[in-house]
Amino acid sequence: MNQVRADVMTARERLAALGWIPGRSEYFHHLPPPGMQVWMGGEDGEPSLADPGAPESAEAGWKLETLRSTQQGLVEAQWLDAADGVQRTQLFAGIAAPGDGDADRFAWAHQAMCSRGLRLHIGSGAVPAGDRQGEAVWLALRRHAQAALEAPMLVIDVLPGMRCVLLESHEHGGDTGAIVQNLDVHINLGDGASLQHLRVATAGANDRVAHRVHVRLGRGASYDQALIASGSSYHLQRIELDLHGAHASARTGAALFAAGAALEHQVETLHGGACTSSAIEALVLACGKARGVVNAYSRIAAGADEASVRQRLCGIPTGGQPKLVLRPHLEINHDKVEAVHGATWGALPEEALFYARQRGLDESSARALIIEGLLAAVLERSLGNPEVMQVLNLNTLLAGAVARYLAAGKELSDE
Repeated sequence: MNQVRADVMTARERLAALGWIPGRSEYFHHLPPPGMQVWMGGEDGEPSLADPGAPESAEAGWKLETLRSTQQGLVEAQWLDAADGVQRTQLFAGIAAPGDGDADRFAWAHQAMCSRGLRLHIGSGAVPAGDRQGEAVWLALRRHAQAALEAPMLVIDVLPGMRCVLLESHEHGGDTGAIVQNLDVHINLGDGASLQHLRVATAGANDRVAHRVHVRLGRGASYDQALIASGSSYHLQRIELDLHGAHASARTGAALFAAGAALEHQVETLHGGACTSSAIEALVLACGKARGVVNAYSRIAAGADEASVRQRLCGIPTGGQPKLVLRPHLEINHDKVEAVHGATWGALPEEALFYARQRGLDESSARALIIEGLLAAVLERSLGNPEVMQVLNLNTLLAGAVARYLAAGKELSDE
């Protein structure tokens, strides 16, 4: 048995031993995910064996573009075939094996089904270290689904001292019909490195999607993520932040849309280093019979002096009878820290709608304007840089997501 086959069988055997996510799961009991067979390609029976040789494009569905005047040689991209033993080793290098947690079931399923992946090195050794100092790398990474069932992988290594700005978008091309996508993203930030990351994940109504983003931050590193995501038959967006380096910081802001669909956003943060800070913010809009869940869990380890944690979760039902669940959670194992959390939900501000109508806007335009303003504020606080938002075209992307949400909500109300 070759190494690739052995890895696949190990993942399958581990998943079989653990079983799928239990109904009593702390994270998942408000929105249970589809069963294991869906993610393993055997929905109508026993899970089928992975087919790492399934035809895909050479780029495995990823399209990489440089933005602005990014210096040549600062980005090294490797499109790797996980069916090849040597390339599989390169793809998974430095990535720890999954554990036994509930979310790790997705990771084991991913390892069993992953056939290709992309690995990016930001701050390539091809450029002398002195020439890299102060440089910023601006990238756009777009992915179109390649098959009805896929388990793509993305690994980003940002070298110490480097700054990277990344737009990562996921679109459903429509050729494959409803898709099942189990994506793993691993981000490693060296000491003093920074990544400002805009993620856009728009799913089809019948898609089942699970995205997990794992970020490990070195000393003085910073990670800022803005997320725009829409619901589907099942849609999970999970972020795991490991602030093990002293003075590391992370901010996440999410604009979430669930129009008669299911969407769960999870952010799990571990503060292991001294003087680390994190800020988590999310606003979910829901209508019809949608189910929207936001889980935020932050743990401050013993010895994490001067750690700072902030959580702010908000939900707004805009029509119908959606189910919204907002769950901030802190675990504090050290005294000398600062921690604030909260969750609120309610209607759109009537006063703002009134003043918008007074300016001559019709009701639908006024609602769109208010919603865009509320969501833009969340995303702006997470990215914190007007130049980044302008270059990544954030306002246009957000306006499009709001328009699609309101149109879907209108269709639901007309039924």
